[in-house]
Amino acid sequence: MDIDAIHKALANPLRRDILAWLKEPSRYFPEQAHSLANGVCAGHIDARCGLSQSTVSAHLATLQRAGLVSSTRVGQWIYFRRNEDVIQAFIAQMNTGL
Repeated sequence: MDIDAIHKALANPLRRDILAWLKEPSRYFPEQAHSLANGVCAGHIDARCGLSQSTVSAHLATLQRAGLVSSTRVGQWIYFRRNEDVIQAFIAQMNTGL
C-alpha cells in the first residue's frame, strides 16, 4: 500500500466524490442497465462528473494507481469499483498513527 499515493488521490474533491459514489453505486448510478457486480461503467461516471472523458479518465487512473479502485473490462466497456481491502487497510493505518 502506497500511503503517499493514497493521500495524493484523496487530496482532490472530485476523486473523493467518485469514491463516495462507488460506495453506493445503486443510489448514484441507477441508470446502469448491467449488473453492478462488475462495478460502474466509466461512461456513467463521466456523465455524473460533467467533465470531459479525458479528465475523468485521469482521475480514475489516479485512484487506480493508488489502489483505491479496481477496473474490469467487459467487451469494450470498463467498469470501476472500490477496492475495499485497500481502503480499510488505509483507514486502519491512519487510526494507528504515523
